[in-house]
Amino acid sequence: MRQLLWWLIGGSRGGRNRLRIVRALEERPRNTNQLSNDLDLNYKTVQHHLEVLEENDIVTTQGENYGKMYFLTNRMTSNFDILEEVAEQADFETDGT
Repeated sequence: MRQLLWWLIGGSRGGRNRLRIVRALEERPRNTNQLSNDLDLNYKTVQHHLEVLEENDIVTTQGENYGKMYFLTNRMTSNFDILEEVAEQADFETDGT
């Protein structure tokens, strides 16, 4: 999991936004539009990052189309401490900026 999170968060251009998305979903499930608004990110950007996170078993979904809600997977929630270690080592602020 550590290697995966380094690749997704610490070692890629979109890592900071993926980290913000994961942290937001830790607070509560949201759909793409809610994440876009809450994080002040372009809808298509959020959509792309969610696809990457879903492909790598970090997020899962319920529902369909526009109302599809995103949740963290059990795998992600049980390894959230590793995410925070990676974020700290990648020199991302603890508040997600």
